[in-house]
Amino acid sequence: MAAKVIPKKDRIPLGSKLAFGSGHFVLNLLPGALGFFMFFLLTAFGMDPFLAGLLGGLPRLFDAITDPIMGFISDNTKSKYGRRRPYIFFGAILSGILFILLWQLDPENSQAYNFWFFLIMSMVFLIGNTMFATPLVGLGYEMTSDYNERTRLMAFSQSMGQIAWMIVPWFWVIIADPNIFENQAIGVRKMATYIGVVCIVFGVIPAFFCKGIDSANMENRKKLSFKTLLSNLKELFQSIAEVSRNKPFLKLCGATFLVFNGFQIVAAFSVFIIVFYMFDGSYEGAGTWPAWFSMISAILTAFIVIPIVSWLSGKLGKRKAFIISTALSIVGYLLKWWGFDNELNARFNETSFAQFMNNIVYNIFEFLNPYLDAVGMSWFSIDVSFGIPWLIFMPIPLIAFGLGGLFTLMLSMTADVCDLDELKNGMPRKEGTFGAVYWWMVKLGQALALVIGGLVLKLVGFDQNAAQQTTETLTQLRIADIVIPAVTAGIAILVMWKYDLTEEKTNEIKEKLIERRGELTRQN
Repeated sequence: MAAKVIPKKDRIPLGSKLAFGSGHFVLNLLPGALGFFMFFLLTAFGMDPFLAGLLGGLPRLFDAITDPIMGFISDNTKSKYGRRRPYIFFGAILSGILFILLWQLDPENSQAYNFWFFLIMSMVFLIGNTMFATPLVGLGYEMTSDYNERTRLMAFSQSMGQIAWMIVPWFWVIIADPNIFENQAIGVRKMATYIGVVCIVFGVIPAFFCKGIDSANMENRKKLSFKTLLSNLKELFQSIAEVSRNKPFLKLCGATFLVFNGFQIVAAFSVFIIVFYMFDGSYEGAGTWPAWFSMISAILTAFIVIPIVSWLSGKLGKRKAFIISTALSIVGYLLKWWGFDNELNARFNETSFAQFMNNIVYNIFEFLNPYLDAVGMSWFSIDVSFGIPWLIFMPIPLIAFGLGGLFTLMLSMTADVCDLDELKNGMPRKEGTFGAVYWWMVKLGQALALVIGGLVLKLVGFDQNAAQQTTETLTQLRIADIVIPAVTAGIAILVMWKYDLTEEKTNEIKEKLIERRGELTRQN
């Protein structure tokens, strides 16, 4: 079968894809860094665990409110620079600066002072981040109207976004290393500064090199001013209602909620299982394996899984690609039972192949260690004296299909849904509102997942103060680590089973919109 030719006006140049991917790198780096840094609220600044939990959850509720507002504003903005790009530019700068300020805490301050400072600054930071993130997501939905080019764009951006997840697992290793920073508080403040600067530099790039739909003649946009505030709020709720009545979009939201938050509930469990089950509570023995586990997962997702998902989408359609990738992730979750099994890992390490691989790793790091020490990267080395748990990496390629396929396909399908909404409800197009509602659902689910994850740990009898956990607790923890994400992924497949916005239907909608507008949907 001949490859489908994408019209010139719908092709996105490589430079624009790189620029959009640059924005997604920041979109992943900021929340990733924020999540890992939250650990140091307890260890570096002495925050009470309950208060630290509030600092993790309360700002998310505030963020869930600001996202739809920002989506509505960017949908209705009139500017010679486009509806989204001015917000992306200033939002990137604000996000970087505010992230730096957020972490300028001092352990000598009272706990109450640090709590209120961090809570208020978190909300201010999230305003800047929303100003950047929501228009960026909306811009991606409108950069092309081609069914398959949308998937390629999202695949490209998601691969670049995974680079952030190759980096962030090492933050806690670097900050906690006394050879790098005098103490953890200093490490947090300095690393926050480096991250903030990086986010500014990479975050402004999409504002210069990405183009969305030509909105010069877009009809029915609302006037944005203080005088129209009440009427704008009414229009905002009407827009959210229209988005919420879009059945294909609700399926996308439901499936995302299930897959992503099933994964999020047990996200930290792998670390606990590696430390307490595989290495009997020895952090020294576990070393950097949890960080390597996360980094290798991100590498495989970026360079193998996402390209495969994109290819499957082009061949079979987005719905089937989602079902296949999610089913593969279920197989991966099941394989964790054997991958994290101590006896099997011990047996495997006795094989000649494993010993051969161990020698290769040992020789590589024996060569690298002096150079790593010289540049202050001793934290990156591997201690092979405890043995290498090779089998923990066995499930990773399959598990990676879960999130790798999820966001690549769901973001692409949301762009298709925006076309359907324009056909039903007319102008203005609501990419910003769709993106905001989608990510609102993700963030709300993420906050819920944190609560449920803690509840699961309590139910299985996990004792955070104990040097070792009971056999019963670890067995139940391992079962929960597999069953929860596998079940939610299976339900997500059922939700998407009858998703009917196919390529043929999307192209029909596109032709009707072109006919209705009487003009091309994008600039040549």
